[in-house]
Amino acid sequence: MFKWKGAAGVCINENNQLLMVLQAAPDEEPKWTVPSGGLEGNETFEKCCIREFEEETGLKVEVIAKLRDKNGLNEQYGIQFELQYFQVKVVSGELTVQDPDELILEIAWKSIDEIDQLEMSYPEDVDFLKGLMVS
Repeated sequence: MFKWKGAAGVCINENNQLLMVLQAAPDEEPKWTVPSGGLEGNETFEKCCIREFEEETGLKVEVIAKLRDKNGLNEQYGIQFELQYFQVKVVSGELTVQDPDELILEIAWKSIDEIDQLEMSYPEDVDFLKGLMVS
């Protein structure tokens, strides 16, 4: 069983919008999620979150708080996963797609109402993400 570990960054701006990325591998249908990715080398979950956020959005962020852990098993692919979610705030940078993996198709700030209309990579995260936004 392959064990995958990664981190995700949740960034909500002053207009109560969540920063999301539209991603897909060449043979997949594009879906929305928060910036995230897998640990590399000996990096911590926090460092992974910061690196992945910048790689996918062009924005440098700092971690404000750990939000939750998401652990599970993808039986279809034989992958056990651990994903840690962090609240982040933007410290610098410019919004730009620069993903080295070439999986990011678009970056956008989405309102709480828009999130309900999106095709999500992880629909089980919708209530969690909306709960972080002020309605």
